[in-house]
Amino acid sequence: MEIAIIGSGYVGLVTGACFADVGHSVVCVDNDQKKVDGLQSGHIPIYEPGLEEVVYRNVSAHRLRFTNSTADGVDHSQIVFIAVPTPPQPDGSVDLTYIEKVAREIAEVLKEYRVIVDKSTVPVKTGEKVAETIRRYNKARVEFDVVSNPEFLREGCAVADLMNPDRIVIGSNSDRALALMKKVYEPFMAPIMVTDINSAELIKHAANSFLALKISYINAISAICEASDADVERVADGIGADKRIGRSFLNAGLGYGGSCFPKDVAAFIAISEQLRVPFTLLQEVERINGAQLERFLKKIRDTLWVLKDKRIAVWGLTFKPDTDDVRNSVAISLINNLLQEGAVVQVYDPKGMEKSAELKMCVGATLAKSAIAATENAEALVLATEWDEFKNVDFVQVRKSMHTPIIFDGRNLFDPSTMTELGFRYFGIGRSGVR
Repeated sequence: MEIAIIGSGYVGLVTGACFADVGHSVVCVDNDQKKVDGLQSGHIPIYEPGLEEVVYRNVSAHRLRFTNSTADGVDHSQIVFIAVPTPPQPDGSVDLTYIEKVAREIAEVLKEYRVIVDKSTVPVKTGEKVAETIRRYNKARVEFDVVSNPEFLREGCAVADLMNPDRIVIGSNSDRALALMKKVYEPFMAPIMVTDINSAELIKHAANSFLALKISYINAISAICEASDADVERVADGIGADKRIGRSFLNAGLGYGGSCFPKDVAAFIAISEQLRVPFTLLQEVERINGAQLERFLKKIRDTLWVLKDKRIAVWGLTFKPDTDDVRNSVAISLINNLLQEGAVVQVYDPKGMEKSAELKMCVGATLAKSAIAATENAEALVLATEWDEFKNVDFVQVRKSMHTPIIFDGRNLFDPSTMTELGFRYFGIGRSGVR
């Protein structure tokens, strides 16, 4: 199949590279010529395990190329995927400016039948607006179909997610479009769920909001565990063993962050209000998520007393491990709170330091060269992102490096008993007998 992907950001690049890897001919379109030139020469602007190799392999095999021309992409494809950003507006609703702009650009160059696919996360009924826009601005009056095909990629394992999906959702009211979409996904050997367009658009927001709900639920349980001297890890194991519930996303911590969950929960709340069916449950999910960081900061304040001039090491900048994405990272919020209270913060992250410095997200913090270097003379260590690298640090050396051996584990990464045996005062989230 010949495929165009308009938007070479996180979703567009991963999708395009993986489509090419199963044999499709893919052209990725982006309006940033510098990015296009870099991608064509093998420079990947994001860190995602395995992505660089997939891009390089398929550019070399001439199955994947990059351009800044929408006309080039539309002319040389049967299916055009829209994968541009859908950022949040101040009220939580979705800014569809980029979607509308791309729909107009497609309309202006559309000369024969194409399937136009919304891959970006968009509010329900966006497909109707995309179709209306293309009809309005397409002077050639050619036939086309609009399809919704939401993505379910997790940063840090997006290549694996796309190559081995749980399911593929295709929202389409056209047999012709559906037949072409099935050809695109035939090599992936995954279950295909066919729905109407509106249902497909709702599935993505509903899925991410439910996962956010699970995180806020276990974080609310962690507060009850701390008040009752129970252990949230044991509680999560107990309820997660029920197949109807499952253990995933029941990990107490600092709360959810990143580029998807906060945006999608806020958007779903706004969508429900626009439809006059207020989703008050999700408002509580947001409230719990915001309160979780403040509870953790209070734990640090209660233990260290005055934070001003205290030297605090922080491990982690990214919103999750195995990515360099620092957008809406709870770790960044935590660090900035510590800085605002006058703490001297020393930070280390395996992949996120370049992006955080570039975006000036932790101005005033010292970026250390290693996890051990960050702990030098520190009066406390805060674990903010659960990178595997931190599990394997020599804590005997950490103990010697620190001024006072106190650990605040914001992701429950470490074993409390082990930390205590090594001479640390350990504070987790919802852990019994260690406060």
